Amino acid sequence: MIAWLRHHLYSLDRTTIRLMAAPVSTALNVIVIGVALALPLAGYVLLQNLQSLANGFATQAQLTLFLDRSAGPEDVKSLEDRLGKEKGVMHLRFVPRATALADLARSADISEVVGALRENPLPDAIIVTLKTNDTVAAEILAEKARSFAKVGYVQADSTWTRRLDALIGLGRSALGVLGVLLSFALVAVTVNTIRLQILTQHDEIEVSRLIGATDSYIKRPFFYLGTLLGAFGGLFALALVFAGLGFLNRDVSTLAALYGSTFSLVGLGTSDCLAFLGFSAALGWLGAHLSVSIYLLKTN
Repeated sequence: MIAWLRHHLYSLDRTTIRLMAAPVSTALNVIVIGVALALPLAGYVLLQNLQSLANGFATQAQLTLFLDRSAGPEDVKSLEDRLGKEKGVMHLRFVPRATALADLARSADISEVVGALRENPLPDAIIVTLKTNDTVAAEILAEKARSFAKVGYVQADSTWTRRLDALIGLGRSALGVLGVLLSFALVAVTVNTIRLQILTQHDEIEVSRLIGATDSYIKRPFFYLGTLLGAFGGLFALALVFAGLGFLNRDVSTLAALYGSTFSLVGLGTSDCLAFLGFSAALGWLGAHLSVSIYLLKTN
């Protein structure tokens, strides 16, 4: 057991020395691996921020019932009574068309255009707030409300949220495909790097085999080499992504301030960073394992 641990420490030490002895080659390999890892990582971080932004806008599901122009106060009262009896309805708010037009003029800063109108083109509306953010329940109630008398049009205000969720899901799928492809590229880069290192140590390996070295003994230094390259590449990818977020946040903060928000892009947490480094190190180990295994299989 002690001899096994000593060889692990010796292999790690020799691998570190070899990497430091060829700084240019090591840096180029780390950069290639880091850029390959940074692309899917950046996409993942941006999707997480987009999901967080969408969740921040998500409140209780709402419906807006636009009434016919012929609807009178009695019709409004009848609709409110009927909607109030529906399961899941938390709050009702009647918005007269005059109030809606005034709000539009203030929010869009088009008071001059509104003042030039001969008549108000907007209908009265009833805004229905549900108890939960259940989009399915909102759609069911919207379908039922469309059959009510004096209701001209029903808008489910949570529809955009479902569309955004669908787009985020599509982005995750595309990101998964990209991540798999770039992972193969990373493994291929590691395989080639380890293969070149094996060729430079060919005589040393053959001498070790002649004096009884096992395949595990021969493989161990290359495993450390691949693992370290993967880990350093992961660190470089994290540095690229965090630097990119810091650069983008200057413009994001300016844009968010225009909408009265303090939103900014957030990077990965400590646990996610560690998991990512473990993943990148594992890919490097896999590339080393494939490369040295193929070599030993050919020379046996």
